[in-house]
Amino acid sequence: MTATTTRPGHRDHDDVVLLPFAKEHLEGALRLSQEMSWPYRLEDWAIALELGQGFVLRDTAGTVIATAAWWANGEDHASAGMIIVAKAAQGRGYGARLMDSLLAAAQPRTITLNATAEGLALYERRGFVRIGVIQQHQGVPHERHQAPPASLVRPMAASDVEAVARLDRQATGWARPRMLDRLIQAGDGHVLVRDGEPRGYAISRLFGRGHVIGPVVADSAADARALIEAALARLGRVFVRVDTSATSQLGGWLEGIGLQHVGDATAMVKGPQIAPAGPARTFALANQSFN
Repeated sequence: MTATTTRPGHRDHDDVVLLPFAKEHLEGALRLSQEMSWPYRLEDWAIALELGQGFVLRDTAGTVIATAAWWANGEDHASAGMIIVAKAAQGRGYGARLMDSLLAAAQPRTITLNATAEGLALYERRGFVRIGVIQQHQGVPHERHQAPPASLVRPMAASDVEAVARLDRQATGWARPRMLDRLIQAGDGHVLVRDGEPRGYAISRLFGRGHVIGPVVADSAADARALIEAALARLGRVFVRVDTSATSQLGGWLEGIGLQHVGDATAMVKGPQIAPAGPARTFALANQSFN
């Protein structure tokens, strides 16, 4: 299907205007996410806009009634998310208008997103196909965790940034050094080392109701657990969220330490999938919008 779009600033018959997502819309976007009980803070929206772009729909009163954002990962890939339509405005085709504008702006990139059950039909009509399930785990760990040996996992240093970007590209197939740099600035990084070389990384940062641990990239589930343990040891007994694939082999362990499985999202893609080079794999997402 070829996406059609409405040019920014255009008003349709019900006098709703489509605009590029700008800083002035952040407060309105926050109110939308609060209405949906999505745990974004204003700071989370601000970082998302800093790293990406998107569109909003605004009504005649100047109220933001819908949002959609996307993030370019090089010239070949993008992720999409933060797609929200106010409850009172649903059923009028606003989600379709936003998605068509987003697709037109991001083309010809392959686009991935993580869909709620309510959004599946909208995305499938636009050529997205299901490729997996993302499980949201969250809670306060049952007990304080001990850090792995420093010889295995150590704090991320400035000299690790290039290796971290390389590992991330091996795991995802995407080029997103700017996003990684910003997430590292916002939080704490950990690097897993073998034979003197970084073989995995994790970033934890303030997000939503507490902290999120992700991305987590490693060669194996055991290494991913070690990286998450390092992050938990530093954080202590605080509210933590980890978004992981249903096939990651982490779900049972996360529940066992107190991070309950509270919901699922459907991973989807539109366009040819980029095959990761490996052996590093993604075990936890930055969040369900960024991937």
